Amino acid sequence: MLEKIENQPRGLALGSNEESVPLLGYIAAGEPIEPIENPEFINVPNSLLRDRIAQYYALRVRGDSMIDMGILDGDIVVIKHQFTANPGDIVVGITEKGATLKQFKIVGNRVALIPKNPNYQTIFPKKLEVRGKFVGLIRT
Repeated sequence: MLEKIENQPRGLALGSNEESVPLLGYIAAGEPIEPIENPEFINVPNSLLRDRIAQYYALRVRGDSMIDMGILDGDIVVIKHQFTANPGDIVVGITEKGATLKQFKIVGNRVALIPKNPNYQTIFPKKLEVRGKFVGLIRT
């Protein structure tokens, strides 16, 4: 959002409709990786942070398993911290093999993490801990 700068003709600046959230490190969009947290802070548009009570964080994407959702290698995903998911949600999931960003589904009586790239296989984890839900994307 742009704001007018006082006393400057045609003066515009980026609006202050942003909030600082921690950028915790990397998330795999491919084979799961060991989660590594290296916190720094980035500014995120308030429009991505709709639930004022919730906590949010950001992760940089490594890999291309979510390319058909428009999530590319190097993008920053904004995540709402939560431990539950509905089928169809894009989640940060911690499996026995590490952390990954995938679509959460129930297939039969099993939990599935679905990639959005036909070059990757669906993951059927033995254990799954949901650590958050995808709410937005920042492309740098």
